[in-house]
Amino acid sequence: MAECTHDCSSCTANCSSRNGEPQSLLEPQNAGSNVKKVIAVVSGKGGVGKSLVTSLLAVLAQRNGKKAAVLDADITGPSIPKMFGIHGRAMGTVDGILPVESRTGVKLMSINLLLEHETDPVIWRGALIAGTVKQFWTDVVWGEVDEMYVDMPPGTGDVPLTVFQSLPVNGIIIVASPQELVGMVVEKAVNMAKMMNIPVLGIVENMSYIACPDCGKKIYPFGEGVSEQVAKEHGIPVLARLPIDPAIAKACDTGVIELFNENWLDPVADAVEKT
Repeated sequence: MAECTHDCSSCTANCSSRNGEPQSLLEPQNAGSNVKKVIAVVSGKGGVGKSLVTSLLAVLAQRNGKKAAVLDADITGPSIPKMFGIHGRAMGTVDGILPVESRTGVKLMSINLLLEHETDPVIWRGALIAGTVKQFWTDVVWGEVDEMYVDMPPGTGDVPLTVFQSLPVNGIIIVASPQELVGMVVEKAVNMAKMMNIPVLGIVENMSYIACPDCGKKIYPFGEGVSEQVAKEHGIPVLARLPIDPAIAKACDTGVIELFNENWLDPVADAVEKT
């Protein structure tokens, strides 16, 4: 068969381009991978706890008997390895790059696992960053994975678009904090998901409240109801609310996120199970 010249006027082949059929942009996963479910964890802005939620969901899945993995798509601001206490480098074989496994068996891939020094900045343009994320899917030998969580960079730019088009994303979890400004940015994330025809499983509101250590009363320093209002407008649930808790920050900073054991995200795990 002759090579396609993309000039239908001089070609008689009855291909999808001539028929106007939409062509899938999904990239094949590595031959050594069998990822059954992909969940993207997104936010409209940075600093709302997206990496925290991603890590906790993967830990929870592993704890529930699933084979979990995290693809760190935040190339310029990777934090997943630090949360799991991993500071080494990923290795490779002729078949591809091997993910690094955490203490409990969660498989991880992040740009920090490929840099000579984990503090080296990644000063790349958008196309190269997006291409690297795509390679994390095509070139990494993930093996058997029941649930892969993709830690997305904030916003609606190159990388989210690449992930939504190149990976078979089954659903999206949106992470937000309760400030009104963030409520507005959440709408952007919801609208992008609708445009990409990917279901939003729900919202996780982080830094939602402070629990009094003496009486247990919940104090809402940023107010209540903003995420709930946005969720109702778009017909999606608020699945979980995480408190402001110094123990969480300490677990992340010291790389022992796998030891943190709370039931805050159980409803999110149930929603993922149903997708």
